Amino acid sequence: MSTYQVVPMIYDSKEQIGSIIILEQQCKQLDSIHLKADLDHISRKDGDHALLCYLNDQLVGLLSWYPSDGVTGNINAIVHPHHRRKGVFHSLLGRAVEDMKPQGITQLSYRVPQSLPPGLLTAQSLGAVHDRSEYSMQLMNMSLPANEQVELTLSVAKPQDFEFMVSCSAQAFGDSEGWTRNYFTQTNEPSRVTYIAWRDELPVGLVRINSINETTAFIHNFCILPAYQGQKLGRQVLTLLVELLLKQKNTDIRLSVVTENERALSLYRSVGFEVNSEYQYFIGSL
Repeated sequence: MSTYQVVPMIYDSKEQIGSIIILEQQCKQLDSIHLKADLDHISRKDGDHALLCYLNDQLVGLLSWYPSDGVTGNINAIVHPHHRRKGVFHSLLGRAVEDMKPQGITQLSYRVPQSLPPGLLTAQSLGAVHDRSEYSMQLMNMSLPANEQVELTLSVAKPQDFEFMVSCSAQAFGDSEGWTRNYFTQTNEPSRVTYIAWRDELPVGLVRINSINETTAFIHNFCILPAYQGQKLGRQVLTLLVELLLKQKNTDIRLSVVTENERALSLYRSVGFEVNSEYQYFIGSL
């Protein structure tokens, strides 16, 4: 009797990458939705951790994860439709938990496409509770509107800007400064660049870019100090940033936004971003 075998992914293995692409295509064909293995993140050195599940020589499941704040393991998984409810995901998760424990991970965040009921049921069966819903957005309109009067400049953050980053982000998102400081420390890596927005020589906001590959950039941690919100500074920052990313030859510019944040949705759409998918996030213990 054949049994499932879980092995770590080798980030630059052409054979494994080819099998993952086939698995994505099989899921898309059978589910009519595009489940993403996040190949850009798992096929680069020092990228996300990934585990593969095989039955004989066929890849039937994948689970990837990364730590964001030192205590949370962010999980993404895909399982071949014909092999669901057969223990594939639980085999992958069990092995992932073994790898996470020594790193101090104590809770898990599961990302599930809104249009995949089996994934939603699996998260709930694990005792995870719904945390938030997010839209994934992509820049579609490459011709940006003419700039309004620009009062801002963007500059790459320097070490001396770190405490402003912590204070600004904590105020804007409502997190503690301790958690925010730990988060920025944990995610300080070469692929991420933080830009500080300045007005009249004062820092008023920040935005971060995760360069997934040479042409793909993911915008995140975008915030303006509460004292400066409501002055259309966010639109100026986003416009300047998109223009900068396009000059850097990025052809795929993405971001995520909580579905209830109508103000942010309106801002992103005004600069040319469109929703391409929706995800549900669930939080559970290790």
